[in-house]
Amino acid sequence: MNGRYLLDTNIIIALFARDANVQKQLAQASEVFIPSIVLGELYYGAHKSVRVESNMLRIDELASTSAILACDAESAQHYGIIKNNLRIKGRPIPGNDIWIAAQAIQYDFILVSRDTHFKDIESLSILIW
Repeated sequence: MNGRYLLDTNIIIALFARDANVQKQLAQASEVFIPSIVLGELYYGAHKSVRVESNMLRIDELASTSAILACDAESAQHYGIIKNNLRIKGRPIPGNDIWIAAQAIQYDFILVSRDTHFKDIESLSILIW
């Protein structure tokens, strides 16, 4: 594996919870990226939490010190291919996860997640931490 990782929301949440395995794995990574979609999911979670302000600050700090990827036209092309392939297989997954997978494929990153439904996406390199 190339050590260039794209992190899913559940991995960031595990990092915030000081998950030792996630911390160890990230310390060994050569490059780490976060999709803007993941930030959106984190901000949503913060807004519905009981500790809105402290959670928002934590996400703001992460965003200011991380490489954040925005979607573009090429991401959208990958999204369309992935979503159609999943439709054909009868294996739909959440739309945000399709965008995240599209970026992982677009940039040839390893997607790090705890969601097993990503295994249904062809051409996606995935690690479960």
